[in-house]
Amino acid sequence: LLLPLVLPPFVGAIGMRRLLARFGTMNMALMNAGLIDSPVDWLGQHKFWGVLILQTLHLFPIMYLNVVSSLANIDPSLEEAGRNMGATPLSVFRRITLPLAAPGIFAGSAIVFIWALTDLGTPLVFEYREVVPVLIFDRVSDMGENPEGYALVVMVLLITLSTYFLSKRLFGGQGQAMLSKNLSKAREHRLTGSGALAAQLAFGTLILLAILPHLSVLLTAVADRWFMTALPESFTTAHFREALAHELTVPSMGNSIFYAMVATAVDLFLGVILAWLVSRSRSAQARYLDMLAMLPLALPGIVVAFGYVSAFHHTVLDPRRDPALLLIIAYSVRRLPYVLRAAYAGFSQVSETLEEAALNLGATPARTLSRITIPLIGANLLAGGILAFTFALLEVSDSLILALKTNSFPITKAIYTLLGRVDDGLALACALGVWAMLFLGTSLLLANSILGKKMGELFR
Repeated sequence: LLLPLVLPPFVGAIGMRRLLARFGTMNMALMNAGLIDSPVDWLGQHKFWGVLILQTLHLFPIMYLNVVSSLANIDPSLEEAGRNMGATPLSVFRRITLPLAAPGIFAGSAIVFIWALTDLGTPLVFEYREVVPVLIFDRVSDMGENPEGYALVVMVLLITLSTYFLSKRLFGGQGQAMLSKNLSKAREHRLTGSGALAAQLAFGTLILLAILPHLSVLLTAVADRWFMTALPESFTTAHFREALAHELTVPSMGNSIFYAMVATAVDLFLGVILAWLVSRSRSAQARYLDMLAMLPLALPGIVVAFGYVSAFHHTVLDPRRDPALLLIIAYSVRRLPYVLRAAYAGFSQVSETLEEAALNLGATPARTLSRITIPLIGANLLAGGILAFTFALLEVSDSLILALKTNSFPITKAIYTLLGRVDDGLALACALGVWAMLFLGTSLLLANSILGKKMGELFR
């Protein structure tokens, strides 16, 4: 279920274009099966649905991570008490589980909506230009003469903040804090018969759809000859060797890991502080602080990157000299909302009485935060930290614009650079994308192994 997180969206879009081309896998398979007589122009008349489907497949793990971390914080004894009082399973879910999981559902929904609203890479690769981020991108080149791009950015900010504020007032206003942290494990109910079959079919279909871009990228990377056939006619591993042997590959991987690790550490530090101020403060300013911290998600990355280039031109942070520090700053700012929303959901589920008890016993606020609050929201911080690290590692807009020196290229800039090669650029870019998938997938499995839990319980 977490596989969509380990592929840059624009690389997935490249794979889907190969899959949905006029003589791509989809059309050739349908024609071979006799279901259609001529190729369907999926990328011509149906670009909107291509963008929508790819965004859905890429973003649903964000909802999954936030909801799982919230469900893990719910004490199962509350659900058992509802069943003991005679409530049906559906009633328990609707009246107990769903309201207690509301902070995580709201956090995931806010991030998914804002991401989809401001996504640039996917529409660009699909050549679907009837979305606001692409309109802004088209006006970046004449930002000095034409103020229309700035007006579009302001419009996006107003839409995003208005929707976020309205959703918070409607769905996020009620506190769902529990007096005690969930220390007991929920009882497993093993499905059998038709219920088990229905669950397997549902999850199997979802996972198959989610990994279609990955499969397309993998097939492109290993294809030796692939022309007007559903699958490659012959296979080779030469593209993987050439991608690793390229002078950009290994340094770019090291750069991306370093940038993402530092940015994640900064986000965890700032995210906990901001979430604590927003959730525990009674002042009206805390609400606006929450909105300001969410602004980086509302602003398209292409505009953020160009703003940094303009603001730090001819200064010590000029990306033309050394873009490393500016890339870390950009990654930190852009991914801070993930940690903030995850931490805020955790604070919303931890009763303030636990902190007040520690303060009454003489603990300082810093000691209370480090010894009581942070351990209680550890699952939320882990979920937010993995999201921040993953998306920082796969950041596209900031990487393409700010990485102006070859020795500072992150992995996404290296993939984009290889894609420009005329003869074998597509195959090498997909091969490097596969290496990136393997690395990130190994990171998730390693975290799972260290915690000693199943993947579904990783964020408990």
